[in-house]
Amino acid sequence: MPRKTRPRKVVEPPKFKAYKPVCLENENNECIELFYEEYEALKLADYDNMNHCDAAKLMDISRPTFARIYEAARRKIAKALVECKEIKAVYGNAIFDKNWFQCTLCKTRFSQPEGLELLECPICKAKEIAKM
Repeated sequence: MPRKTRPRKVVEPPKFKAYKPVCLENENNECIELFYEEYEALKLADYDNMNHCDAAKLMDISRPTFARIYEAARRKIAKALVECKEIKAVYGNAIFDKNWFQCTLCKTRFSQPEGLELLECPICKAKEIAKM
């Protein structure tokens, strides 16, 4: 039986829920699920231009594990592009670096400042807040 996987540290959730392509062929209901940790690996390696060793330390995982997560993310993105499928961001096996919240009205995602009690959304001032 395989070992239980540890949660992977993610700095913040993705700023998107999904990407949907505009295809010329028939609409396909199937979508690709991109886990938060896969998004984080892509962001660190390709957007932030970090090497795998440093990115793995930041995510609190081994370098080979980072490489597997990164490869899975690249394959999912490639499959979505080639097969014209929607990409959805899903939670997966991640933990956040800080406590993150989402306003249930305007859908803004934000973290809680140190030492302050969270009372309202910083954008729309609504009191309806959910912990992510």
